[in-house]
Amino acid sequence: MMMNGNADDREHGLPQRQREILALIRDRGFVTIEALSEHFAVSDQTIRRDIIRLDGAGLLQRFHGGAGVRDQTVRLGYVEKQTIAPQDKERIGAAVAALVPDGASVFLDVGTTVEAVARALRGKRRLHVFTNSLSAGSLLAGRPGIDVFVTGGVVHGADGSLVGDAVIATLERCRLDLAVIGISGFDEDGAPMDFDMQKIGIKRVAMAAARRSVAVADAGKFARSAIVRIAPAGDFGLLVTDAEPPAPLGRAFERERLAVHVAGAEA
Repeated sequence: MMMNGNADDREHGLPQRQREILALIRDRGFVTIEALSEHFAVSDQTIRRDIIRLDGAGLLQRFHGGAGVRDQTVRLGYVEKQTIAPQDKERIGAAVAALVPDGASVFLDVGTTVEAVARALRGKRRLHVFTNSLSAGSLLAGRPGIDVFVTGGVVHGADGSLVGDAVIATLERCRLDLAVIGISGFDEDGAPMDFDMQKIGIKRVAMAAARRSVAVADAGKFARSAIVRIAPAGDFGLLVTDAEPPAPLGRAFERERLAVHVAGAEA
């Protein structure tokens, strides 16, 4: 929807609470609904209505569980990501785990959605898991029948990811059944995208080592872009998400022959 006028014009006449919500989000980049409801001592539903109005006016961007600055390339921090759509991510994790047979060799990428996959894999047997995520590795460590191989490398950022030549060297020696890849957004032609060049290089090597690659993303990623394309959409055999993609993106996936599995849709 095209918005007429500048932001100052659209903000004129907003209630005081909505102006303060905008100020908080512009200061922090992203704020959860829970944090806003506590800050203003109102219900979550009241905050949701405020966010819907502000999003409709083009003043902020709604996400699952909160709102952020209206920039499709906004990069959220790890703590903020943990608060977004946790139940949806758990459904995605369960759907991916259902695709993994006992005895498989699997690469787990970094990120909160992939961590949900790791939690869902804890009931598997004779599983061989390779990961550059300290968080994913710790979720599976010590589970009966699951061998966890954490790559070497340098710890990079708050998400516990490992990067560097040691990660690449380890994955280049692997022959994997499945690579589970986290993403930050999509290009217009459906290509999954991310922000961090070091992590993107690792994703590509893992995909090359795997017989099949699966992208995982909650529906909030459909409205977002990032900086760098990971690979063409068709290089992924499957996207597992929690809602149907918007029609234009869905058509792009069809053109690229990327299958989409909506977690929980069969229930």
